[in-house]
Amino acid sequence: MKKLRVGVLFGGRSGEHEVSLLSAASVLEAIDKRKFEVVPIGITKEGHWLTSSNAERLLTGGVATATQSALAAPGTLRAGDPSATVPAALLTDARAAVLPPAPVRQDFSGEMLPASTHEAVCLNGQSLDVIFPVLHGTFGEDGTIQGLFELAGIAYVGSGVLGSSTGMDKDVMKKLFAFSGLPMVKHVSLLRAEWQDSPRKVVGRIEAALKYPLFVKPANLGSSVGISKAHDRRELGPALSLAATFDRKIVVEQGVGGAKRRARELEVGVLGNDKPEASVVGEIVPGKEFYDYEAKYLSEGSVPIIPAKLTRQQTKRIQQMAIAAFQACDCAGLARVDFLMDPGKTQRIYVNELNTLPGFTSISMYPKLWAASGVAYSTLITRLIELAVERHREKEQNSYSVK
Repeated sequence: MKKLRVGVLFGGRSGEHEVSLLSAASVLEAIDKRKFEVVPIGITKEGHWLTSSNAERLLTGGVATATQSALAAPGTLRAGDPSATVPAALLTDARAAVLPPAPVRQDFSGEMLPASTHEAVCLNGQSLDVIFPVLHGTFGEDGTIQGLFELAGIAYVGSGVLGSSTGMDKDVMKKLFAFSGLPMVKHVSLLRAEWQDSPRKVVGRIEAALKYPLFVKPANLGSSVGISKAHDRRELGPALSLAATFDRKIVVEQGVGGAKRRARELEVGVLGNDKPEASVVGEIVPGKEFYDYEAKYLSEGSVPIIPAKLTRQQTKRIQQMAIAAFQACDCAGLARVDFLMDPGKTQRIYVNELNTLPGFTSISMYPKLWAASGVAYSTLITRLIELAVERHREKEQNSYSVK
């Protein structure tokens, strides 16, 4: 029985490049080598695609060496190169091509896969059966790379184009949550152009709708990059300007708990396709005033509590809401759903946001939530690859032309 060949894709052009490298290193170490043949694929911050030793150098910090090697290689394609056609953009060697339907093979469970499952991308002469994108942020979990996989006709881990893009855009995400009847904090969405053209008008609109403190966020970004907490009007302007440097859309949310109390920050892992399951509920106690980028990755003051100290009824309700949020955004494979809980007497629970490709190191919250639910890290990776194959197989039932 031959192994499935899995391409682990990491790096990328987003501000979460380094987080992606950490996640990929953990996946490459823990993936079951008895079931899968692994091909590391790196993308530099400049958008160059690297494989084999070049990709490994990117993982270990040899970015300059890897990039220089890639640029020197004859036939190497770059992001934005007009000669890079889909799916050739996935190749490091322009002489490679998409394979014709390969002979039927067995997958890791021993089941026979249809030949069309192996119309896979050819990378340096090797076909890839599944892509595991360990990419975070822009160009990684916003639907762009997922669209490339769809055009290439290859199975991949995680949500599709729609689920990925709605999971990245906090403005659209909140609209879908509202349509599904999920409780959210009060918020205002605006465009960068509005802020630049009429700052006083924007501040007036925000203050008329919301009470301080406020959380100001770029609509399309992850890992709390560009997020600020504004306690008053003096801090609101700089917060809006900062968010506007990262995206054309800005979301402003009213803080839960008011000025004196801090909301509880709860998280749930969701796993599955059409019948998703929720993990135990975890809680993050930030080492700073809120769980920003520094609190997540740089400081050591934040404390995860798994499982969170909740009543059985609260836990069940949050898990149900997590699955509803996952389905509202048409997600697949995996997602982490974040919640805010009022620390006061009401203990009201709000869906905050959804992350379709959460941090995936062995000590990241998503794997830890599933470990506490009885699914070990290596098993979780295998399950995600299974779900990718399952979803790809289901999509092959679609007809794209009238006979």
